[in-house]
Amino acid sequence: MGRGRRGFIDNLAALPWPVGLCAGGVGYLAIAHGIPLLFAHNSAMGGAFRDFNPFLPLAWVFLGLCVIAASMSFFRARHTRRLLDTRTGLDSMAALGWRDFERLVGEAFRRRGYAVEETGLGGADGGIDLVLRREGRRILVQCKQWRRERVPVSVVREIYGLLAHHRADEVRIAALGGFTPDAARFAAGKPIALIDGPTLLAMVRAVQWMGSVAEGMQAKVEPVLGTEGLQDSSVPPCPHCNTPMVRRNNRRTGEGFWGCPAFPVCRGTR
Repeated sequence: MGRGRRGFIDNLAALPWPVGLCAGGVGYLAIAHGIPLLFAHNSAMGGAFRDFNPFLPLAWVFLGLCVIAASMSFFRARHTRRLLDTRTGLDSMAALGWRDFERLVGEAFRRRGYAVEETGLGGADGGIDLVLRREGRRILVQCKQWRRERVPVSVVREIYGLLAHHRADEVRIAALGGFTPDAARFAAGKPIALIDGPTLLAMVRAVQWMGSVAEGMQAKVEPVLGTEGLQDSSVPPCPHCNTPMVRRNNRRTGEGFWGCPAFPVCRGTR
């Protein structure tokens, strides 16, 4: 079932937690001190505020709501980071609930440098689950956790039809079970990226690899990405998304080249 309307706390909790704390502090000062200051020019009301500030309880309530929202944002972000960091394969992604699966996909894109918005327009049945923004581009994302069923062409057509309505540049569909041949043919030549289970797993492992390097750990690129025998210091970053690249061979010429592990979502090569 779909998600309902979100209130003030939910909207604020969707933002980074420091934003909630800042909003609470600014709101408290504005309500507790700013409003009385506006009435200070009136001598009668100004004198009344010196004895009792009727806006002070409201200021504390607003600050408390913002602190609650900031706490929700903080623990949600920590939970989402752990969701991604603890995935070991397709089975572990399939074991997630549909909501956590959306958060996993969003976190994978966030670590690749995208600004991620959880729209609240989707749900267990589908819809636009995420909106990505980077370098002026707006990308719609739908997440399908179906493991035993491939996404049909009707679903791809449906979300592609929303491209113009939402003034987006591209559509991306992440589906663990993959896509039917008709869906792949429909997406060919259009601004549609079909992300199947192995591709999504490659994205997740790539950002896990980047996280381990950032923490000073010894990075190990797994054979599933096709990078056996590489030394970490020799792995160049993708020119598009800065993800550590993998070694591949051209099927026609046999020449080796560096490719982004998240292909076809990212087509960076060296």
